[in-house]
Amino acid sequence: MNRMKLGEILSVKHGWAFKGEYFAEDGEQSILTPGNFFEKGGFKPNNGKERYYTGTYPKEYLCHKGDLIVAMTQQAEGLLGSTALVPENNKYLHNQRIGLITCDEKRLNKLFAYYLFMTKSVREQLERSSSGTKVKHTSPEKIYDVEVEIPDVISQQKIANLLWSIDEKIANNNAINDNLEQQAKLLYNYWFIQFNFPDENGNPYHSSGGQLVWNKNLQQEIPQDWRSGNLYDIADYINGIACQKYRPSDEEHSLPVVKIREMNGGITNDTERVSSTIPAKNIISSGDILFSWSASLEVIMWYGVDAGLNQHIFKVVPKSYFSSEYVYLQLSEYLIHFIKIAEARKTTMGHITSEHLQDSHIILPPANIIKNFSEYVRPIYQMKKQIANETSELIKLRDWLIPMLMNGQATISD
Repeated sequence: MNRMKLGEILSVKHGWAFKGEYFAEDGEQSILTPGNFFEKGGFKPNNGKERYYTGTYPKEYLCHKGDLIVAMTQQAEGLLGSTALVPENNKYLHNQRIGLITCDEKRLNKLFAYYLFMTKSVREQLERSSSGTKVKHTSPEKIYDVEVEIPDVISQQKIANLLWSIDEKIANNNAINDNLEQQAKLLYNYWFIQFNFPDENGNPYHSSGGQLVWNKNLQQEIPQDWRSGNLYDIADYINGIACQKYRPSDEEHSLPVVKIREMNGGITNDTERVSSTIPAKNIISSGDILFSWSASLEVIMWYGVDAGLNQHIFKVVPKSYFSSEYVYLQLSEYLIHFIKIAEARKTTMGHITSEHLQDSHIILPPANIIKNFSEYVRPIYQMKKQIANETSELIKLRDWLIPMLMNGQATISD
């Protein structure tokens, strides 16, 4: 292992200050932001939140597939120093808050450098040297001062290839689950938006001439014998708690805390802990529906371990004959409705209140339709859960291997 400063083996280039008057909602190239990084590392698509650029710019700031970039502004906890590899050619623009890393290829493998920035040592050094209070910043010069111990380039490549093979499997699993999710949403749309659920003869209801009647509350036609209601008719919404008030006395009697970060990235070594004696209603289990209602509007099915739920997130508990699959898909559909309203008004939806839920207008299908639909889509979500559990184990393996391989505690034999 050779000890040196990062400035001896890599360089970091600032991005360009793109002009706000040329930002657009669509276009060919979008601007990279700290939002394009996962906290632990990796590229995060900003689906639906991209900022496109229609003005002219120096072509050196158009990124290429495989470029190694680093977040130099911490907009969210744990983001400072996160690295990512640009996934496509000619799509992403190198913004000023992002650093472009160029490695001395004779001494530092680029893929190894990508994982090197995930280590606790590098992140802690960047954190200590950062400037700013609420929003922390680093710079190329501060990155250059970070001290590391690295093996020879051949060993670096072996380590990087092993870790990348795990990440490829994780990405493949995520792609499969995304596809399964789309299948379930298409079925939901077919049954409850187009009203082509199977009728008593097994034919698509609406396409086969099934009767629709006008509903005044919904201002649309719905199938006969269906009714309208609001989101409180299908579920209870249990808010999380301020977990910092329930710190555990020891690790053994504690649970991980699920905040918005964990909703997206799962439980990590940096996840906070909470006492296991918190109220049972604030503990979540695999299969629970989570709804973040402040700042970031999102609904997910939780497939992780038992955990304590932090404030600003609802645990959504289905009522009556409504299944978790149906409630999850209905709530996801209604969130899209909220977001579209916010975009139309050119405002930001800061948070969802109980009044928003009470004032919502949704279709309430009868029990037999919900039962049949749930039986139809349940195997999809069972498969998603199985794949998510496998992905969780792969992430644990990768996160255990990174420090072991990077500090030389473990080696890869020929």
